[in-house]
Amino acid sequence: MEYKKRIIDNELELKLESFGATLIVGTKGCGKTTSAKQRAKSYVEFQDEEQRDNLLAVAQTAPSKLLIGAKPRLFDEWQDAPKLWGAIRKSVDDSGENGLYILTGSSSKEVKTAHTGTLRISQLKMYPMSLYESEESNGSVSLSELFNHPENFDGCISDLSIDQLIFALCRGGWPKSLSNTTDRAKLEVAKDLYRQTYSVDISHIDEAKRNPRWTQEILRSYSRNLCTLAETKTIYGDVKANFDIGQSTFYDYVHALEKLYIVEDIDAWCPAIRSKSAIRSSKKRNLIDPSIAVAALGLSPEYFNTDFKTLGFLFESLCIRDLKIYSSSFDGDMCYYHDRYGLEADGVLRLNDGRYALIEFKLGAAEVDTGAKHLIEIEDLIKQYNLKETQCPLRLPDLKIVITGTQYGYKRDDGVFVIPIGCIKD
Repeated sequence: MEYKKRIIDNELELKLESFGATLIVGTKGCGKTTSAKQRAKSYVEFQDEEQRDNLLAVAQTAPSKLLIGAKPRLFDEWQDAPKLWGAIRKSVDDSGENGLYILTGSSSKEVKTAHTGTLRISQLKMYPMSLYESEESNGSVSLSELFNHPENFDGCISDLSIDQLIFALCRGGWPKSLSNTTDRAKLEVAKDLYRQTYSVDISHIDEAKRNPRWTQEILRSYSRNLCTLAETKTIYGDVKANFDIGQSTFYDYVHALEKLYIVEDIDAWCPAIRSKSAIRSSKKRNLIDPSIAVAALGLSPEYFNTDFKTLGFLFESLCIRDLKIYSSSFDGDMCYYHDRYGLEADGVLRLNDGRYALIEFKLGAAEVDTGAKHLIEIEDLIKQYNLKETQCPLRLPDLKIVITGTQYGYKRDDGVFVIPIGCIKD
């Protein structure tokens, strides 16, 4: 199968320019090794059964021997030979050069190293594929261009139908699913990754034996509460209702799922526009890809013909995934805003230069007015705050966007951009 360009490719290039070695991390099956091989000039694969025993013996006794080869040199499944970490760190120190090594490996195995690798081995996080990377978004709207030149936006049209969008979020952004030929085979990839997570990886991550059924129940509860502000005690209560699991054990399981890059909650945006007690600061519950929630709940694309409420939360999760991927190329950070007075923005995309966008995710056209109203109310609140706080005014939002699952994109008279997710790219 022909390699589909990933947004992380340019980020990897920058890392190699800046550091001696780069460690690519991310959930299993997101394409770390495949992308690394596009840039590597030589590589060592510890999962190659014909070479494995010999490679591991060398790595144990003289790991520096494995560093010999064209650079950058890729080490796949490097955790199988943990002494490599120290050898790579020393090699980077001794040479003073950048772009020497790339490391990838399974997120299901954690390795403790004697040294952190700070300023020598930089970390780069990889996500499953966005709709633009899977060639389902036509990319007619560049997010970075929208920030830089919003006046140039003159509308857009998505090629993605609602049925195609539903299938895409059920299938997920797993590269393997795109190479499968039938729809049922494409959907099977996320299901298998879900099964592997609760039956194997949850215990393999740190060799602590964990109960697969407890893990299943935690993932189901997370999936039922996807993109909500459900408190941890709510999710714990869900699991506790069916299984006798202690609170500390529950936290241990959630932490393990975070280390597997399966659970990835969204932080709150807490500007000083209201008193601290008014801002909701709990995390918004989320998974790395909405397809995991679909698999955990045992749903199919056909199910969403009647359940639009659940579809709305899954759509938000997909949009957050894609915006994280797109904004990673220009140092963006995703969070959300919600206060106890009912004001909310599903997403706040912040850039490292201080600019930010307030975002609402609305699947259908009928909800656009409501989403736009929320964004304008927050902007008005900031304006009111600035009338009083003239010494330290808050920056007004640079963009107000309602991202939809519809066909047409346009700019409203109130300044809010309405953009289909099937049009966006980095």
